[in-house]
Amino acid sequence: MTVLKIPPFFKRHIFFCLNERKNNEACCAQHDAQAAFDRCKAQVKAKGLAGPGEVRVNKAGCLDRCAAGPVAVVYPEGVWYTYVDQSDIDEIVESHLKNGQVVERLLTPEQLGR
Repeated sequence: MTVLKIPPFFKRHIFFCLNERKNNEACCAQHDAQAAFDRCKAQVKAKGLAGPGEVRVNKAGCLDRCAAGPVAVVYPEGVWYTYVDQSDIDEIVESHLKNGQVVERLLTPEQLGR
């Protein structure tokens, strides 16, 4: 069997949980995840990282890591981040999305799920 090596359309995807729970349960929307998504998208564009062969910034529903919220995950590495403010987003963009270096201080604790 021949396996084709097809380059990925995007080098990296970052997904931001923007889920909002109606029953006042913990959720990323309570932590202004939309603003973080918007910031990330703007920074990726400003740094020339957007588009095919580069980075895609995506919205996501519940990623089931609510206790750690707000969260974002970068693929293909599968690195989960918890962030607090715009400077955290800027660091993720510069370090991980641009330079491939994981921002260890922002890693989501493994045990934190829903």
